[in-house]
Amino acid sequence: FDRFMPFLKTEPKLWDQLIAVNLTGALNMHHVVLPKMIAAGGGKVINVASDAARVGSSGESVYAACKAGLVGFSKTVARELATKNVCLNVVCPGPTDTALLKGVAESAPNPEKLLEAFRNAVPMKRLAQPEDYPGVIALLASDDANFITGQVISVSGGLTMAG
Repeated sequence: FDRFMPFLKTEPKLWDQLIAVNLTGALNMHHVVLPKMIAAGGGKVINVASDAARVGSSGESVYAACKAGLVGFSKTVARELATKNVCLNVVCPGPTDTALLKGVAESAPNPEKLLEAFRNAVPMKRLAQPEDYPGVIALLASDDANFITGQVISVSGGLTMAG
C-alpha cells in the first residue's frame, strides 16, 4: 500500500495507514509465527520489502521508511534467532508491473511519464514482472539456504547494484 506524493504534502493520518499496512502488519505476523517456528525446531522467513528501503524513492518517503524498518527488523531478528535455527532474509523488489505500481502512478501528475521514468532507471530497461520473484524466494526457503540469514537481495534489473 502506498501513495505517491512528496513527504511535505502528506499528513499523519496517511503515515499511520502506511505504517499499519507496511510495517505493523509484518511485526504482528512475526510475533505470532516466530514462537511456533522456534518450538518446531526452526524455519525460514522471507520478508518482501522494496528497493525503496535501500536507496529511497522520491514521493515514497513513508513507504520507504516502512520497508527500511522491515529490513532492519529482519536483520536484527535474524541475529536474535540464529541459534534457534530460524533464518530470516529479505527480498527487495524493484519497480514491478503490478496494480500497486499503476495505482501509485495514477496518483502522480503524469502517470505514463512516471512509469517511463521507472523503466528508464532500470539498467535492463523494463519493469519487473511478478514472475521475477518466486525463484529467489524458493531458494531462500529451501535447504540450499540453510546457512543464509540476515541477507537482503535486490531483484531489480540492476537498479540498485552496489560495487
